[in-house]
Amino acid sequence: MTISMYQASVPVFIRMLNNLVAILEKAAAYAEARKIEPAALLASRLYPDMFPLARQVQIASDTAKGGAARLAGMEPPVYEDKETTFPELIERLHKTIAYLNSFKPGQIDGSENREITLKVRNDTLTLDGLTFLLNRALPNLYFHVTTAYDILRHNGLEIGKKDYLGKF
Repeated sequence: MTISMYQASVPVFIRMLNNLVAILEKAAAYAEARKIEPAALLASRLYPDMFPLARQVQIASDTAKGGAARLAGMEPPVYEDKETTFPELIERLHKTIAYLNSFKPGQIDGSENREITLKVRNDTLTLDGLTFLLNRALPNLYFHVTTAYDILRHNGLEIGKKDYLGKF
């Protein structure tokens, strides 16, 4: 059995973003029930030099839409990164999921050898599509979704592995 580049990317991106939506919905309800100012959770970090929760969600969104677009040989859409509430972050994730759902397998399958060039801070990185997906896009998505999960768990939200992995 073989797995296609599409199967290894778009459905995985969508699944993880849907799981993140569910976690953020729980966080919003948690903040309301506990009378916690949502902005306090959205600004929470695991360590002072790490990005806060809101930025972790934005980067997860950027990683997924950018991953699919680059594998398809397209430029990803640019979002403004201006979300400051749980509903705004959830809407951004829904927008990203809708964008991901617009891709067809034929746009991404066969992209294993497509040259992908990324600007990374003050550097430029060029990778083939398979290396980009397996060593950049997927690990980066998992990192930021996990960090968002960890920030909320650290702040008392009762979530577990089932929330992170989602329903099968």
